[in-house]
Amino acid sequence: MEDAICLNYDISPDDFTRAGEASSDVKRKLKQLGVSPEAIRKVAIAMYEGEINMVIHARGGKIMVEITPQEILMILDDVGPGIPDVSLAMKEGYSTAPDEIRSLGFGAGMGLPNMKKYSDEMEIDTRLGEGTKITMKVKI
Repeated sequence: MEDAICLNYDISPDDFTRAGEASSDVKRKLKQLGVSPEAIRKVAIAMYEGEINMVIHARGGKIMVEITPQEILMILDDVGPGIPDVSLAMKEGYSTAPDEIRSLGFGAGMGLPNMKKYSDEMEIDTRLGEGTKITMKVKI
């Protein structure tokens, strides 16, 4: 792998039937490229959590993944309401998911904490009323 590989995904809001497709596709491509199982696991978990958050909390968005020999960069850019209190949202178990989402098995308040735990770097840029952009990196 000499050049960067760029992958782009559109995430639909409220579409739980397709939630996880983007992270599964990235996982499959990383396996084909021979990336280490540990790096693949970290990317798959971090990206899946972000993808689910986009489905639950945002009005959709885009995910861009760039794979280089050094790292996997994931940029999740949504058009949601933004995060009013990032430090509170980072606490394990804190969730703003409605009851109907929780009844589906989502919204346990582990999304952002798991994204941070399974990425080597994570940055959150949130704009109330406009959306949130999360940048994560996993070193290869």
